Amino acid sequence: MAEAQFAPAPAPISRAPRVARAPAPRAASCHNGQSFDRFLAELKQKAAADGVSQRAIAEASPYLVYDQGIVNRDRGQRVFGQLFTEFAGRMAATYRMQNGQQHIRTYAAAFARAEKEYGVPPAVIAAFWGLESDFGANMGNLPTLRSLVSLAYDCRRSERFQGETIAALKVIDRGDLSPSEMIGSWAGELGQTQFLPTHYVNYAVDYDGDGRRNLLRSAPDVIGSTANYIANGLKWRRGEPWLEEIRLPQDFPWEQADLTIKAPRSKWISLGVTYPDGRRLANDNLEASVLLPIGRNGPAFLAYANFAAYTEWNNSLIYSTTAGYLASRIAGAPPMRRPTGPVAQLPFNQIKELQQLLVRAGFDVGKIDGVLGQQSRTAIKAMQVKYGLPADSWPTAELVARMRGGPRAQAEPAQ
Repeated sequence: MAEAQFAPAPAPISRAPRVARAPAPRAASCHNGQSFDRFLAELKQKAAADGVSQRAIAEASPYLVYDQGIVNRDRGQRVFGQLFTEFAGRMAATYRMQNGQQHIRTYAAAFARAEKEYGVPPAVIAAFWGLESDFGANMGNLPTLRSLVSLAYDCRRSERFQGETIAALKVIDRGDLSPSEMIGSWAGELGQTQFLPTHYVNYAVDYDGDGRRNLLRSAPDVIGSTANYIANGLKWRRGEPWLEEIRLPQDFPWEQADLTIKAPRSKWISLGVTYPDGRRLANDNLEASVLLPIGRNGPAFLAYANFAAYTEWNNSLIYSTTAGYLASRIAGAPPMRRPTGPVAQLPFNQIKELQQLLVRAGFDVGKIDGVLGQQSRTAIKAMQVKYGLPADSWPTAELVARMRGGPRAQAEPAQ
């Protein structure tokens, strides 16, 4: 759940542990030139010092091997390249909504218990369950320990994945899963809602009463554990909404549409915001932000405080908005409206160029990576205001052309 990517499922492989490959020299640069074997020995010592038994370490050892292929995947991962409406149309399709509703009926007792104990609605749990694994059908097929220890030895996120490797050993130590059972995504996530091992240790619960927390095979455990993580890890606010589609008037002040701008619903009413069918919003002080995933011509949403749980689950705005939208559909909301006009998406390289132009103009956009994160969207909005363009934070060919200083025809939108 921590990755912002949606990679295709890898080809099936044998579950048997493999002989370690020689690591690339670059991997050891942050470990003072240590070999992988020496690094692993020290990591095992850290695990033991953190309370992991020697029995669990010994059981896991045959699986703690280095795989350069995992590191290559981590370094080569690509982020979402689709428009939100395309991605949501595929991932929040009617069949997945109906499947979520069916699972809520099938496991009604577990969902009711989870909502009572944690305050998380069934539709919210079911949406993540459906998006992460299609309710257990696609959990990944790579040995988790091999993925984790390879990413721990690599320097890009070494400290983080050392902690995740030790957490996986704790999952083994307390009897939840055996090393051979730990099969998941290439990034080390486990189970039907793709928990990182630290989340597994901290939030997994035994809901079926068998003495184990099995997020690969037990639907009740999946439901209770996911609710626990959303409530206590992501700080869900009981009884409050998360995401609602709205309609904005043509004269809406577009610069007000930003996740960083929060206002009571009464203010949005005064600006002409309604539900898509024209109904009035509740005239109260519940705060929300106006979210335009693909600019003023695309769908519009009110994002409430609970939407932060979605962006914390996965920091991709496309994924998090899709997850919130799917949850609303499972809960009974109608399909979102189609875009009111054509929405052009700039190609990857042109977004990178725009980020470079924004940096040159004095903005901090974080990493120049062709990804529209919040910093990039905030900077785009500021430049749209400067040039008198609709300030909806959506990058356009016209904005690129203005910032280049040339005629508008210089920049062409992606087809």
